Amino acid sequence: MNDLFSVGYQCIAETSPTDKLRLTRLAAAQWRSNELSLSSKNEPLPITEPGRPAAPRLVPPQDVPRRSLGSKDGHAALLHAIVHIEFNAINLAWDAVYRFREMPAAFYSHWVKVADEEAYHFQLLRQRLWDLGYDYGDFPAHDGLWDMARRTAHDILERMALVPRVLEARGLDATPRIIERLRAINDTETIAILDIILRDEIGHVEIGSRWYKYCCEQRGLDPEHTFQALINRYIKGQLRGPFHLEARRKAGFSDKELQALQSMVS
Repeated sequence: MNDLFSVGYQCIAETSPTDKLRLTRLAAAQWRSNELSLSSKNEPLPITEPGRPAAPRLVPPQDVPRRSLGSKDGHAALLHAIVHIEFNAINLAWDAVYRFREMPAAFYSHWVKVADEEAYHFQLLRQRLWDLGYDYGDFPAHDGLWDMARRTAHDILERMALVPRVLEARGLDATPRIIERLRAINDTETIAILDIILRDEIGHVEIGSRWYKYCCEQRGLDPEHTFQALINRYIKGQLRGPFHLEARRKAGFSDKELQALQSMVS
């Protein structure tokens, strides 16, 4: 029997987006069918670059060009930015599976499910890009999500706090505003896709919240105090509002955490 960790690593390492989606779907189906074990003789390798295609060209966040949504290129560039986030999210979910061993089986079920759903989101958005005459890789992008994966590779508690509950939770805040911008240009097809993604992403951030709180409980730490301390250490001065409070509450944020986040917006 193959082990989940080796299969997860294959998904991370695959450079072709089409093959990464195929491997992800296969791995998720095998896990659901109890065809993959949680036994492995190999320790996780140090985190490096994930498998990704030669394009898009990666640049610092401030160097990603800003384009008007009213132009054809601007419309496609906005979708491309979201496609890039979803591609990174596939790798991030698999890295959580691959890197952090000795967790309850439910942890792996949750993150395999996240990887599978992120692959579905990527497929939907890439098809929409094709409809507009573009493809993933046609615009530059940045590497902020994977950079945080590197910084938290040493500690599952920090990974759960800072990737799902900070970086991915930004999507909960941003998606309703993006939908309003797309409504102004009557892009109902993309809006329908983003409605699916927002629904699923609330669940993904909630999974991060659940396992973050589990790790805090295992270590005897107060989750609210610890979360604020991690924000101060890693993200201080970089938080952006406004926050989608209803979505964040559904995703496992307490009112105290939300109040603290609102007080820290730069």
